[in-house]
Amino acid sequence: MNTVTPSSRRHLPDAPLLATVAGRPSSRRPVWFMRQAGRSLPEYRKIRAGIGMLDSCFDAELVAEITLQPVRRHDVDAAILFSDIVVPLKAAGIDLDIVAGTGPVVANPVRTASDVAALPKLDAAQVQPVSDAISLLTKELGETALIGFAGAPFTLASYLVEGGPSRNHEKTKALMRSDAGTWHALLDGLADTTITFLQAQLAAGVDAIQLFDSWAGALSLADYREFVLPHSRKVLDAVSGQGVPKIHFGVGTGELLGAMGEAGADVVGVDWRIPLDDAARRVGPGKALQGNLDPAVLFAGWDAVEAEVRRIVAEGDRAVEAGAVGHVFNLGHGVLPDTDPSVLTRVVELVHSL
Repeated sequence: MNTVTPSSRRHLPDAPLLATVAGRPSSRRPVWFMRQAGRSLPEYRKIRAGIGMLDSCFDAELVAEITLQPVRRHDVDAAILFSDIVVPLKAAGIDLDIVAGTGPVVANPVRTASDVAALPKLDAAQVQPVSDAISLLTKELGETALIGFAGAPFTLASYLVEGGPSRNHEKTKALMRSDAGTWHALLDGLADTTITFLQAQLAAGVDAIQLFDSWAGALSLADYREFVLPHSRKVLDAVSGQGVPKIHFGVGTGELLGAMGEAGADVVGVDWRIPLDDAARRVGPGKALQGNLDPAVLFAGWDAVEAEVRRIVAEGDRAVEAGAVGHVFNLGHGVLPDTDPSVLTRVVELVHSL
């Protein structure tokens, strides 16, 4: 196991993100945005011109620069590592690519026990460029926290089984229901891959981690508990005890929030469908919440944006009254590509002023 000694990790007790999720007083309510580094920024489009997405993710200097761009522009309270959830799968040797306008596409979908048995295992050396990027970033970020991340086993499995993005996840659910043994073997192996990837990031010095279960909202609560929760818990358990907060997020997971809270994260991300104070009661006391401005609201004009930001901040306060440890302002999903970056900057200023 890769571990980080106290001397090798940055000591940022006053960083607003880290203080808030630990229940300590903070100088301001922390705010950052999922997909804050990306196509909404002209500087990102310029630096990525002619470079494939996965190629970008394995170029340490490029990863560091892209990760820093929204910190410079928006004054957000955290940087999130520029990467993609399929990076560890690609690094391990799985034949896949990220196709513009589509997303990850897998050349040979995984649908049988023999397919699962043939999946390669990840070695930390295969993601060394990611570790190198983190080392560069921790020298540049000052008091700004750096969040590392990975895809949760279920979401990785859905890409591998479907062969790419899916609206209904029918092949995934069919495998889950028809061959539970193969399903659990697949997710157990993917949990190991995710653990290796996160441990490499922790060893390089990230200050927090986020586990994205982007497609978990496609499941019923019963299916989530039986087929997904044990594997997410395995990942989060494996990276516990290293002194960094763990964030867990999925889309459309309002009915799963209680179970997701049981997986072992310190912070539960909430999408825009559920009020934060309701989410606090569903998750239960003792955890911080993150969220949850609808990304589409950013297109509605400043008056509408300001009203929603103020509403969410007030809900975050009520969530704390309901037992949440703290509230990290974020979107309920990622920044949309056509978002005006100046609106994001104004949102950060507003949240900090409140």
